[in-house]
Amino acid sequence: MKQILFMLSALLFCCCSSDSEVNAVEPAQAGKTLVVYYSYTGNCRAIVNTLTSQIQADVVEIQPAEKGLKYEANGYALGTQLLNAIQANPNDLSSYPAIDPVETSLGDYENIIIVTPLWWSQMAAIMQTYLFQSASAMAGKHVAMIVSSHSSGISGVVSDARRLLPEVTWMGDALWINASNHANRLSLIEAWLKNLNFAEGQTTMEKMYITIGGQTQSVTLVDNAATRALVEKLKQAPVTVTLNSSGGFEIWGALGFSLPTSNQQTTAEAGDVILYNGSNICLFYGSNSWSYTRLGKIDDLSGSELQSFLKAGESNINVRLALDNMTSIRASLTPDPSLKGEGSIYSMNGQRVKNPTKGIYVKDGKKIAL
Repeated sequence: MKQILFMLSALLFCCCSSDSEVNAVEPAQAGKTLVVYYSYTGNCRAIVNTLTSQIQADVVEIQPAEKGLKYEANGYALGTQLLNAIQANPNDLSSYPAIDPVETSLGDYENIIIVTPLWWSQMAAIMQTYLFQSASAMAGKHVAMIVSSHSSGISGVVSDARRLLPEVTWMGDALWINASNHANRLSLIEAWLKNLNFAEGQTTMEKMYITIGGQTQSVTLVDNAATRALVEKLKQAPVTVTLNSSGGFEIWGALGFSLPTSNQQTTAEAGDVILYNGSNICLFYGSNSWSYTRLGKIDDLSGSELQSFLKAGESNINVRLALDNMTSIRASLTPDPSLKGEGSIYSMNGQRVKNPTKGIYVKDGKKIAL
């Protein structure tokens, strides 16, 4: 159902490797971003899904050549053995565990985000292999990193990264996501991205608002041809669609128009907003895999809250898509005698704006566009 395709400006630690990448020296497309990740338990994969709901980037998953190994078994014996072999001779490729070849050329990207797990206070050995093999191809790139651990601090992983990639430009501090804050990764990643100084080309899209049964929720859109076309459509007028529950994991239905597609085999998760077959919109409260084009992700709702908001299991669900927040607009349009005749301008959230820029506002109880 979904494979992740996005433009990013941050570096994630995962696992991947490719001898061909080491020799790739083609000019990078300005601002184009690649997210590289390795995920053993699934936590890094969830982080990547959240990250790519906020930015546009291409994504590569690193895989060990030998499948099915239990690195944590017998007191993490195998994982420790792999890390010790690297430490004993870090400049020898034979010290690193083998990984599957990676066809993606690093020469096509200016920004790289690495998403990696922590193993025993060090970077996962699988990701270390990819970075060791790719160091020369990454030279001069803008790089950032996200590290996942249970509770251990990530200073050892940061040291491994700087050893493996001595000639990259680090674009900010690594983001640490652990067991205690993993559920808050959406807001953590959003704040982290704002503090990164990547090359031009990174784009975080504006919000879209979904209203169902009088309740409105924001959606953070990714930046791709489909969302850009959708935004242009919604600038003309909000769109109302009728969706139906399907499969126990989504509500979906026809948009009434077509959007450009960039379909990838993707695993959709709860909250994902997906384009199917170019003309159908799917809102997920569960998970499924298919060939989709990602549109964005519904912000800040738990699994049970999503099921309630999306009317899971029901039919003929009336859904409004817009670039404005109907809940805030209704509040702003409520007559306030103290403001009558004042001519003040307010944001959609009801805040008074002294020097409004281009956008949608409320003035004298009416919605206006500047």
